Amino acid sequence: MPAATAQQIRRAVLEQSKRAHIGHIGSSLSVAELLAVLVDGALDLDRGEERSDRDRFILSKGHAALAWYCALHVAGRLTHEQLETFAGDGTLLAGHPEHVLDGVDFCTGSLGQGLSMGTGAALAGRVQGSRRRIVVLISDAECNEGSVWEAAMFAAQHGLDNLTAVIDLNGQQALGYTKDVLDLGPTMAERWRAFGWDVVDVDGHDTGAIRAALDAPRDGRPRVLVAHTTFGKGVDYMESQIRWHYMPMDDDEYVSAMAQVG
Repeated sequence: MPAATAQQIRRAVLEQSKRAHIGHIGSSLSVAELLAVLVDGALDLDRGEERSDRDRFILSKGHAALAWYCALHVAGRLTHEQLETFAGDGTLLAGHPEHVLDGVDFCTGSLGQGLSMGTGAALAGRVQGSRRRIVVLISDAECNEGSVWEAAMFAAQHGLDNLTAVIDLNGQQALGYTKDVLDLGPTMAERWRAFGWDVVDVDGHDTGAIRAALDAPRDGRPRVLVAHTTFGKGVDYMESQIRWHYMPMDDDEYVSAMAQVG
């Protein structure tokens, strides 16, 4: 079940971030349910023999790479031994995703670029007559980037209904709350609707609602899930706290966090 998968992802994120003494914990915890739904069957990501029709996933908010590695591990696509190399010398599991790792199709980390890649992949799929679907996970802060809106306009213009963007709307970024850094006025849903997308507001921690939004029939437009999430979800002292964008845990914080995620 995706809800149980999400908790396993959270536990693995905490374990590996503590072992590697590395941050980006809150950003990873906020997307656990979103990733759990994807690896629990919402997308066909099995490469098989390099199947061209398999779906594609792009983690545009590349600083949450650890969450994706943990999702791949929970899904049985990454061994524990591989996961234990996260952030180590010579690893394929870098702090941002690298396409040399099975399960990663696009290198990301330069924020604002993932939707452009996804739009290109969706258009390529149409040209090739492929049934593959493209899902791009974007942070709400990335929507400060002009390149996101250029890609959004292009996708809407070409009716790329094989493309889905998922916005991790946790309300904060590296150095502040998003509304304080750049408040554009209209809600996230209103902005995407104005750009011609099919918009679905969803609780980003409700796995059933996420799956239903991904699977709902298409109307010829690209779809965006505005997923309302909590930064640092599941660990009370991390939730909605800016410092946990970068800070690693000390021993006492780790014990508390692990107790809370079960």
